Amino acid sequence: MSSDDTWPPLPPVQTGIRGRCPRCGQGHLFSGFLTLRPSCEVCGLDYSFADPADGPAFFVICFACIPSVALALWIEVAFNAPYWVHIFTTLPFMLLTCIPPLRPLKGWLVASQYFYKAEEGKLAGANSHHVEPTIPARSA
Repeated sequence: MSSDDTWPPLPPVQTGIRGRCPRCGQGHLFSGFLTLRPSCEVCGLDYSFADPADGPAFFVICFACIPSVALALWIEVAFNAPYWVHIFTTLPFMLLTCIPPLRPLKGWLVASQYFYKAEEGKLAGANSHHVEPTIPARSA
């Protein structure tokens, strides 16, 4: 495998949204709809660093589910629609706005983690270089 220094940095939007390797831009990021591959088949980058957790779902909830629920409420209040109307209007709208963005968002988050070298946060230990603030002495 090769080091990261031999590869030019690629923007996360360019690689992640297309589901490509964040290092080489050629290999595939996913082996299923949302399942990450263990590594890139082209450059060998190990994808174990990637952990977008619930990020894609959070963004979808904020930007797709809320408008879908607002549409359902508007249809209900404005037309006093029966349930079958919601099945043919709100349900397709919700499915089309919530499921397709998950994969590009997950790819973008994984590529961003690689690009910005994000890693798990660590608490400062007892041997850290923490300096206690000093209070200046008052002059009399």
